[in-house]
Amino acid sequence: MRGIIKVVIICTVIIVLCSCSSSSNQEQQTPNVVLIFTDDLGYGDLGCYGATKVKTPNIDRLANEGRLFTDAHSASAVCTPSRYALMTGDYPFRGNKGKGIWGPAGITAGLLIDTAHITIADVFKNKGYQTAAIGKWHLGFKDGENDWQMPLSPGPQDLGFDYYFGIPLVNSAPPYVYVENTRVVGGDPNDPLVYLGRKTKEAVTPITPIPPEASQRTQNFFKGATEAHKLYNDYTVGQTLASKAVQYIEENKDNPFFLYLATTHIHHPFTPGTNFQGSSDADLYGDFIQELDWMVGEVLGSLKEQGLSENTLVIFTSDNGAMLNLGGRNATKAGHKINGELLGFKFGVWEGGHRVPFIAKWPGKIKPATTSDQLICNVDMLATFMTVTGQDLNTLSQTDSKNILPALLGTPKEAIREELILSPKSQKHLSLRKGDWVYIPAKGSGGFWGSKPHHHAWGGAAAVNFVGGVNSDMENGKIKKEAPKAQLYNLKDDVNQSTNLYEQYPEVVAEMDAILKSYRNK
Repeated sequence: MRGIIKVVIICTVIIVLCSCSSSSNQEQQTPNVVLIFTDDLGYGDLGCYGATKVKTPNIDRLANEGRLFTDAHSASAVCTPSRYALMTGDYPFRGNKGKGIWGPAGITAGLLIDTAHITIADVFKNKGYQTAAIGKWHLGFKDGENDWQMPLSPGPQDLGFDYYFGIPLVNSAPPYVYVENTRVVGGDPNDPLVYLGRKTKEAVTPITPIPPEASQRTQNFFKGATEAHKLYNDYTVGQTLASKAVQYIEENKDNPFFLYLATTHIHHPFTPGTNFQGSSDADLYGDFIQELDWMVGEVLGSLKEQGLSENTLVIFTSDNGAMLNLGGRNATKAGHKINGELLGFKFGVWEGGHRVPFIAKWPGKIKPATTSDQLICNVDMLATFMTVTGQDLNTLSQTDSKNILPALLGTPKEAIREELILSPKSQKHLSLRKGDWVYIPAKGSGGFWGSKPHHHAWGGAAAVNFVGGVNSDMENGKIKKEAPKAQLYNLKDDVNQSTNLYEQYPEVVAEMDAILKSYRNK
């Protein structure tokens, strides 16, 4: 009997030790990372950021289970330069051999990132991760000019991604096809994709019909690739990208992976799937947000189903602020505040153009239902991911990226980031954030200027007036003639930028102007 008891005790000890070892290994296991990078999602577009006309239960739950940031920014108020900053850890004004990247990449743009430059995907590849980019790319393909003949290389796979599937540019510009790795999905050598140019009078390949209220979409400028165009339907893009993301998670559940999911939601045209049409109280714009929320739910649900939720860092953010296009204006009329109470919109340097939602969840690491007012930026992802994966930041020769992991995991008393350079579309409006101050060395926002019903993109004073905004430099939807030549705001006291303090604090202006010029000189 004693022998039996002894054997039972020994077996019990072994089981306990193995259990502890297994638990320890799970805690030390390399985390998966999912980065959901949305398009044109504004600071006021989510329930957890104050929206009442749209319902975003999945994203709100992500915030409740993680940390919500109130002072997060995109490095640029424009899509392509913002993605450049995210990928490289460099401010976009450093791109293009120092000439800067200021606007959206064109249809024939070559790859905008040097393949020798380390990217966020390289960071994970260097640690043995599987890496994928699914969704909107908009950083160009090929060397020099893209002629759209396959293979479309160099591209994402030359920047550290093992796999790519998605929209080569944006959902409002041709070609309206999917690309997988280096090839057009459904491409046919006997019916190649051919770019005809913007002024072509030749017949182009038909695309999905959409109504005018869906907002602007550029006509197709390509012929050929008929079957490839049929596979692209504006109303099923969300379903397609969500399905691809779920499939990728399922196929890589046994390996550490980095998934970069760049949605086309909620960029115009607003073409929500059938199940989401009329689902919100904010017109098609709101319906598109609610489809985005469903996509997030699909990804989070897949992580849970595969038993990966506890060991996955999920980050959700946007490439820039919301745009006052037709969809945005209709949502505003319905009572939805696309950028909350912030001044300005996409393309411009006022806060509404680049202050964006940012939510991070990492069970056991990030305290749930918390908020942070730390100043952070999407350019900081490179250094942060290096730290998450245990790599030495000193190996980076030069970067604008800051490690914000302390702000994700804890509550540092000191500011991680003292300064931030903010890029709008206009080069002369390149601006500086320093502490509570933001300095804009010109009048206006440096963004869109439209104000008439037939204009696609509204911006500036007229757009501020349309949404009921207030600014001391403006009157009746116009910049006052006597307005100061530049702008200074204290965001701690006036986050909505209602009062320009340029003339009241000349010493602050002088200091910040000198700092900004030093960046320009570099």
